Amino acid sequence: MGNSTEVTEFLLVGLTGDPGLRAPFFVIFLLIYLGTLAGNLGVAGLILLDPRLHAPMYFLLGNLSLVDFGYSSAVTQVVAGFLTSDKTISYRACATQFFLVAFITAESLLLASMAYDRYAAVCRPLHYTSTMTANTCASLAIGSHACGFLNSALHTGNIFRLSFCGPNVVDHFFCDAPPLLALSCSDSHVSELVIFFVVGFNDLFAILVILVSYLFIFLTILKMRSPEGRQKAFSTCASHLTAVSIFYGSGIFMYLQPSSSHSMGTDKVASVFYTMVVPMLNPLVYSLRNREVRSAFKKAVGKVKSSIGPIF
Repeated sequence: MGNSTEVTEFLLVGLTGDPGLRAPFFVIFLLIYLGTLAGNLGVAGLILLDPRLHAPMYFLLGNLSLVDFGYSSAVTQVVAGFLTSDKTISYRACATQFFLVAFITAESLLLASMAYDRYAAVCRPLHYTSTMTANTCASLAIGSHACGFLNSALHTGNIFRLSFCGPNVVDHFFCDAPPLLALSCSDSHVSELVIFFVVGFNDLFAILVILVSYLFIFLTILKMRSPEGRQKAFSTCASHLTAVSIFYGSGIFMYLQPSSSHSMGTDKVASVFYTMVVPMLNPLVYSLRNREVRSAFKKAVGKVKSSIGPIF
């Protein structure tokens, strides 16, 4: 890989070249990242520390929060880029950043696992504890992380085996597949096909699990006699499916199209959604609307206040 590559660093164009937008963009994206950091690490911490949240759904949610924090942190260079004129990134750092962002596959599989968990809870409540055992939950989480790692390794090797002999200007705010393929001096046709089929298979598999799970959930909800119960369940499903739609919609739009049809400006907006906005929204969609998580949060805040109180 290194012998066939002449480029030793890349220049990231970023989101905007307008100096007047740098300050407001810096504030906006810094707040987004801080919200992502606080939300996801806070959720993971609550789940770890509160025994009431030691349940399959929250175990998967905790893993989702850690994945969100991990791959969203890989693109924090976009925040720093608004304050500095140096937008260069070394070849190895670019490959590392690409690897971390490609780990997003683990999120899609965790979303599918959470949908299956909800199916088991709503459609088979009497068998829930025997279905979602500790071993099952661990297998779902480990499998999701393992597939994410393999996906990252595959795509990183697939992209960075190509030759980059100049120019080195990446028309994006992080190292991603479409702009890197556009810079390659090699024939990227095979690499594009690999991305298309691997991403397509992963996404279609996860989407199929989610849709089938929620189809059975909806059918079960329709059989419920209580209007209040149906409304509450439908509301929960709608929130989950909205977040899933944003996540998959932006990802599919980004990757499942030929490189010749890519508009980098539109791709940047889609990338902002799935690398920064979605990780920030997930704690809100999956946690803050949940009564048990809110109760655990209030309890934690109460403990902090009681421990700080005597000091002051």
